[in-house]
Parts: sequence; C-alpha cells; structure tokens
Amino acid sequence: MAEYVGYVGTYTKQESKGVYQFTLDTDNKELKDVKLAAELGNPTYVTVSDDHKNLYAVTKEGDNGGVTAFAIHEETRDLTKLNTQTAAGSPPCHVSTDHENSTVVTANYHTTNIVSYLTNEDGSLNPATSVVAHEGTGPHERQEKPHMHYAGFTPDEKYVIAIDLGSDRVITYEADEGKLIEVQVFNTTPGSGPRHITFHPNKKYAYVMTELSSEVLVLHYNEEVGSFSEQQSVATIPEDFHETNDGSAIHVSSDGQFVYAGNRGHNSIAVYKVDQDTGKLTFIEWTSTEGNWPRDFVLDPSEEFLIATNQKSNTMTLFDRDKATGKLSLVQSEVQVPEPVCVKFIGGVK
Repeated sequence: MAEYVGYVGTYTKQESKGVYQFTLDTDNKELKDVKLAAELGNPTYVTVSDDHKNLYAVTKEGDNGGVTAFAIHEETRDLTKLNTQTAAGSPPCHVSTDHENSTVVTANYHTTNIVSYLTNEDGSLNPATSVVAHEGTGPHERQEKPHMHYAGFTPDEKYVIAIDLGSDRVITYEADEGKLIEVQVFNTTPGSGPRHITFHPNKKYAYVMTELSSEVLVLHYNEEVGSFSEQQSVATIPEDFHETNDGSAIHVSSDGQFVYAGNRGHNSIAVYKVDQDTGKLTFIEWTSTEGNWPRDFVLDPSEEFLIATNQKSNTMTLFDRDKATGKLSLVQSEVQVPEPVCVKFIGGVK
C-alpha cells in the first residue's frame, strides 16, 4: 500500500490552529488522518525541502511576520519547530527553498518585500540576508502598490523570480550567497495581476497564472540571462462567466504534458495540453473543485492524483488524474480542513 504524507498551510482567522498534516492512501483512494501538525499564526504557505528533512511556513507573530523552520521526523513526519525569523509587518504569502536547502526566499503581498535567508546545517534560519522593497502601481483597483505574490528559484537556480501582482511585473534576481540583485524585468499586460509561475521540465518555457485577468501566460525563458518573452495567453474561465474570479495556483506535470490552473469564483481547475515543441497550450476541460474558493492544489508524488484546497468551504477534494489525457475525475470531496490555503506533499511536485 502506497501512502503519502501531505501538509496544509492555512489562515488562522477562524477555527484553524496552524499547519495540518494528512495522509493520501492511494490503494483506497482517500485522504485521511487530518490532524494539527504545528500550532502557528497564519501559516498560509508552506514548502518542503527536497530531502524531506525540513518544512518552512510563513508566519505571523503578533505585529511581526516572517518564516518558521521545522524539522520533519523521518518516520512519523511530525514537525518540530527549529526557529523563526520575523520583522515588523504582515506575514509573507509565499515561501520557497532551493534544491540544496541552503537558501529560503519569501514574498510579501502587504509589505512589498521579498526576503532571502541562508540556512544552517539542520535547516534552521539565519537572519535575513537580503530584503528588497518594490515600487509601482497598476490600473486595477487592487494595484495601488506592489503586491509580491511569489518568490522562487529558476530550474538551474541561477536566479530567483519574484512576481508582483500590483505592478504587473515578473522580476529576475541573481542570487549570490543569498544576496538578491535585480537583472531582468518582464512586464505583463497592465491590469493582469500576475500571481504564480511554474517552469516546464525542459526549462525553456514558463507558465504564469494571472489573478486579476484569469489567464495563463506562456513565456519563453532564456536561462542564460534570466529573461522572459510572451508566446501566448489563454483564458482560465469560460467566456460567458462574468462573476468574480481570482486566478490562484498553477502547476505542470513532471512529464511536461499538462498544465493545471486554479480558479477562485468559477471554483474549478482548468486543464491544458502542452505542445512540446512550442510550449503553447490547448484547453482540455474545466473540473469543479466541489467547494468554494480553491486557493491551491497539488499533484501527489505518483501524479496519479490531484488534491485541491477550498479555502472558504474548509475542505479538500481528491481527484484521480489520467496521465494519458490529463483529465481529472472526482474521487472524494468535503474532507474537512479549516481555512486551507496551500498543500504540499513530501516528495511532491513543486
């Protein structure tokens, strides 16, 4: 029997207490054993190191925000807090670590900062190495200032990519011993509100989810200089859907064949087939997440399943995933998790 352990980052505004843990039973096709893994304030986004030894969670402590490092127990997968690094202001909304787990980066929607930290041998965090504040606005009412929504590494880890929903920018930073130096800026269509990025396994293409315009942008990536150029934009919601929709998460299968994009409002996952020569996308289908406001989703380590988190209905939903067609089939819905935002597996796809 194959079982995989996952973690859920949450808001703690109502009933949630922090980071939750669950198990995916692949034989019985069910999510089970949901439990509190770590009590923490607003750990909305979490990430797991490639060696599965550490978990990092964004954190709110009083009037401060930052990131907390945990050790993951090798057998039980329980979390043990190592330390926290915080500064004045709201907590970040995104956290990533590199393959060697030597550098952790965060993005902060409210303070306009991206921050980098070097880690110690046990995965604990040193004080911030770089703090980069941003400036800029956009035409949308939610673009009154920068809103950094993502900070993560390029596939070769030569660069850190930061995404600013507030000024419609994808910014490339050189990362030198944790120090961040801006080298490139890609401007998306004004008012689109870029949110998250994922890279094709061939490293030539990247896919950006826009929150405000509900699109996937297909970008060509020049890994030599860290620059992007747009190849295509595709809608993530039907033309006749006129209610509020905020684009959420975006992920690509490890074989590079399919891209998945989340819609909050339409409450769906959009599925696309990838042209392996051009990176361009062809729409396949929408699948309901069977809940309200799917903030994030993830492919499990086998990539035979997809799990979506519905923030406003306090649920997770499990889907079977057809690896040949990319299509999703509902298996289990209404798995209770309070205020879920982000979901990550040990050994899962980033």
